[in-house]
This record gives sequence, C-alpha cells and structure tokens, in this order.
Amino acid sequence: MSVTALFRGKWGHKSQETPEKHPAAMVQPSHEDEDDEDVSNVGFSREPIRRNSRFYRSMRKKRMVSSEQSEYSPRPGLDPSPSNRAGLLSPNALLPPKSPFLPEARRFLSNGARSQTICHSLNIVKNIAFLYQEYRDTSKQQEIEQRRQRENLCPVAETVVAGSGVMSPPVLQLQLRNSSRSLSLWQNLEAVQASGLLTQLPQKEIIMQEATFELITSEASYYKSLEILETHFLRDPVLINTLSQSDVHFLFSNIEEVMKASERFLMDLEHRIEKSILIPDVCDIVYHHAVEHFNVFIKYVINQVYQEKNYRRILEGNQAFREAMAALENHPHVRGLSFTSFLILPFQRITRLKLLVQNILKKADENSEREANAIKAHQQLEQIVKECNEGVRKMSRTEELISIEKTLEFKSKSVPIISHSRWLLKKGELQLMAGPKSTRTMRSRKLYQPVYLFLFNNLLLVTKRSSSGEKFQVLDSCTRAMLRTEVLEDQGQLLANVFNLKLLENQEERPVSYMLKTCSMSDKLRWMCALTPNRRTRFMSTSAHQSDSPQVQCIQSYSSQEPDELSIEMADVLNLLERTEDGWMMGERLHDGERGWFPSRVVEEIQSKEVRAQNLREAFRILQAQEGGGGPPTGTRVGLRVGRRTPRASNFSNP
Repeated sequence: MSVTALFRGKWGHKSQETPEKHPAAMVQPSHEDEDDEDVSNVGFSREPIRRNSRFYRSMRKKRMVSSEQSEYSPRPGLDPSPSNRAGLLSPNALLPPKSPFLPEARRFLSNGARSQTICHSLNIVKNIAFLYQEYRDTSKQQEIEQRRQRENLCPVAETVVAGSGVMSPPVLQLQLRNSSRSLSLWQNLEAVQASGLLTQLPQKEIIMQEATFELITSEASYYKSLEILETHFLRDPVLINTLSQSDVHFLFSNIEEVMKASERFLMDLEHRIEKSILIPDVCDIVYHHAVEHFNVFIKYVINQVYQEKNYRRILEGNQAFREAMAALENHPHVRGLSFTSFLILPFQRITRLKLLVQNILKKADENSEREANAIKAHQQLEQIVKECNEGVRKMSRTEELISIEKTLEFKSKSVPIISHSRWLLKKGELQLMAGPKSTRTMRSRKLYQPVYLFLFNNLLLVTKRSSSGEKFQVLDSCTRAMLRTEVLEDQGQLLANVFNLKLLENQEERPVSYMLKTCSMSDKLRWMCALTPNRRTRFMSTSAHQSDSPQVQCIQSYSSQEPDELSIEMADVLNLLERTEDGWMMGERLHDGERGWFPSRVVEEIQSKEVRAQNLREAFRILQAQEGGGGPPTGTRVGLRVGRRTPRASNFSNP
C-alpha cells in the first residue's frame, strides 16, 4: 500500500462507518492483531519485533483513552451534535487556526467539502512503499533535475493539476531505483485534488505543504529501513551465532535506542497529520524530539569509527559471518542494498532532517510562528550534527596522531605531536630542489630529493623517509602561522609545478626557504592552499555576497580520500573558490560553509545568474534567521562558517 493510498483512505471519504460505499476506507483490524500480524510491505518472513509492537500498542491505547474521554465533549471546530460524536470534523477544523488563507479555504470547504474523519489507527510505516536509501537517492536526483529546470537546461512543460484547471510548476515523478514506484507528492494525493484546495491555496502554501509532507514521509521511510536492519540482520539467528557479544555491540551499537527515538518521533508526526488534510506545522515536534530524544544519534555516530574497522576485521577473518552476510544481502527483502548502507542510516538521517527543516525555514514567512519553530528546530539539529562530527573527529584524530608519532624520528629537538588541539590537515611526498642552479646540476638526476611533509593545523614537519619506508626522520619544523608560499613564474618543463615554501622561523629560530615540486598542477595548488590558508583564492568566498561568483551542484556523491578534500552529496550546492586545469575544484558548501577539494567530474556548473542569486539569498536567509532568532549557544554558530572543512567520518557515507 502506497503513501497515496494511506492519505486517500484517511482523508478521501466521509467516515469509516460506511465501508460498503467507500472501499478505501476499510475498517481497520484491532491494534493487537495489527501489530502481531506479518507485514508484507516490510517484506519479512520472520516475526515482527515485539518491543516495537508493545510500544505502538501502548501509545495507541493512550490515544484511544484520550479520544474516548473527549468523545462527547465539544472541541474547537467540532460539531457537538449526536451525529458528530463519532469524531467527524467541521470544515473549520480542517485548517490551522492561524493560517493566512483561512477565510478563503474555510469558505470553500463549507460550500463543498465533506466532513473528514480522524483515524486513530494510522500506521505510516506499514503504508510506505520505499526504503530510505531509495528515497534519499531519488529525492536528491529530483533536486538536481529541478535546479536544471529552473535554468532551462532541461525544459519541461508545465502541468495542469487534475480537476483544478490551475497551472502548477513542473512536477517530477522520478522512478525509484529497482522499482516502478515513484515518490508521492502532497498535491498529487487524490484526497487533496478532490478537495479543491489546490485552487484556493496560494502557490507558496502548496510548496510549504510539499516540504512538510516530505519530512513526514521520509521519516516513515527511514524507520522502515531501520526495521530491516534490526529484523533482517540483527535478529537473524544464523548471523548472530557467528559473532561474539562484543562484535555484536561493535556492529550494531545502540541501534535499538535510535530506533525507539524514531518510533516516538513518528508517532507524534502521525498524530499531528491526523488533524487535517492541510498539514500543520511540524517543526515544534522536531524541536521537542531533538532536545529530548535525539542525543542517541551522537553515541551511535561516534561509534561508527569502531563500527567500520570491526566490520572489515570480521568480514576478513570470519568465514561463517561472511557467508551469512552474503546470503542476507542477496535476499530480495533488502532490494539489492548493502549491509553498510543500513548501518549508516542514523547519521544520514540526522543530517538530512536538518536540511528538510532548513527547507521549511526558507519558505516560511518572516517573523511568523512557523519560522520561529523552524529556527529552534534547525538550531538544535545543527548542534546535534556538530556534536556527531566533533565526536568522530576527536576519536579519529587522536588515533591518527598516535599512529604518526610512532613513525617519527627526531634528529635533534623533539616536538610533541599528540595534543587535543592538533589534527592532521595534509601529508604527502614532494620533491625538494637540491644543489646550485647550474646547468650541470639541472641535468643531474640529483636535482630533486624526496621529502615527506606532515602538515597539522598548527605545525609543519619536514621529514625524510627512511630506507625501510616505515619511519620518517624529521629534518625541520615550523609553526603553521610562520609559513609563506610563493608562486614561481613558468620556467620550463623542468621547473613545472614548483613553488617556494618559506619558513619565517624554523625549529632553529632562523628563516629558511624550500623549493618544492609537486606531481601535478592541482597538487601544487592544494599544497599552497593548505600551507597558507589565508592566501587569496581565484574566486570570492560566499561571505563576500558576490552573486556573480561561480556555483556548482553535485551530481555524483564523492567521499573524501585525503584530509583536505570535502565529502559532498548529490544536490549539494557549492560556491567555487578555485579550479585547476587537471580536473580539481575547491568549493564552499552553501548550507554549512564547509570547504574542501573535490574532482570536477562529480559536479556541474550552475549557469543561470538568477539561480545562483536565489541560492545565495536562501543561504543568507538561514544565516540571518539563526542570528536573529536568539542564536545557538556560544561556539555553535551555524550557517556559513567560512574556512571550515569536513574530514572523513566514515567510508560508509558522505555525511
């Protein structure tokens, strides 16, 4: 059963009391039977999770008791007559009390709309047809195509909303991967089209309804994927019998707590959308759950560092586990998706949820209650995402520093490497020019000698690899603030990709200069940007408010391979800062200000000046709303944070 069918059954008919006239409004089975029966949509042959069933049953009983207590007492917008005691709403109850289009919509509903039914046994998850991974890939592709349409790269004719005679913007119904189903839109629901609301509501409100509808349905899709992770993988006896108790903990961490948080969140969203065919604001619910329940995401995401390593270790050394996992991954229930795509779901969801709230914030009226709720929710989600990132960074950085320190050999003055305020920015081998610049030396094979640089956020080490290749002898060091780079004019092929590195004060407290050669033009520029981050880039930063600055959108997800690279996902929009002729770009992501390098093949340039200007306006709207809404706690400024980068959190994802 699709999401469209879910909403058609809820809002498309008078009442569940007349199922013979309205087949879609079938009487629901009892809650106990509903929870214990096998759910075909989820696609499991094993029994559903009893813990989840108890949770849903208890929540529904509370709501049923609440509805019974208020059954015969008038509520706002409810007709207290005996004919309406079953819970039928008056036309006015279908609309939020503070809606700006309330008079027009109420007038329309009072003239033609039927009374609606509040259904207290709605279960969104059972009616979602797609998994979160499918939704995520498809929705991002849809964002890309919509942006292309806006700049007339892929013209698509406008469509007429069925039965309304009203022209709507181009609507994309992209097909899900390995499926004939497509993502549902609020305006395409039969109940919405039959109600006539599309002819009464302003286009801005329809767009807002779509943004809210996506937040709700995507959460249901996310929970459905979590159910597969728990029921298909975690509860599989063959797989679990191949693992020790500690390995089970390493792989699945606190996924049950994460799942319970999603259950609570989904139940509150479900309760909210039951109120009206016109979906009310939900950002207040997001904020409440972000404060009260979403901290479980932080623990899970931080544990991903160990999760990834242990999964590889178990996969390589445990044949029984490898065979059991292969069988589970090949099962049709998982639709060709990998086990790791399920493990990374919580981090993907919390970051996506922040963007969905951000999308609502962009569309909300300024100084409205909806904007205020969206700002609070966005701030809290931003804080959670930041703590997730910082937790992962702290653990990975410490391990990396320990590993590097074990390989270093200091010739004279030793420099302490391990520090909580230090992390690696870039490392790699370059060629150091040696000897005088004579013709004889230029022709010599010893013109260049290999050196290996370790660049930290506050320190540079110039080293030489030992003959064994496992150790590095430290030749020189300097604080990063005392580094300067200088571009050399083109001096022929022999001196191509060469730059000067000046240490204003090295470990011996004297200035020294190194002439370094890289393997490519992009490598040269990347080293210069890393060594001297305050150097002027070719294009202006987003903070310069230049609408003419080039922008690109990501069309293929990319996971960073080096510390100075940026992991980007499909549909990310970036302000371009640098580009090289051999296929690399440096960009600043608009929605969070993170900087880094990425290959040009995974992005396409946004040609339209109007689209670029709109992207900037939306980015600054988020920043201004955050600053004007009281702002987050000290040290958690959100929005356009210039000069930050996103190191790799895991190879499972592109967070």
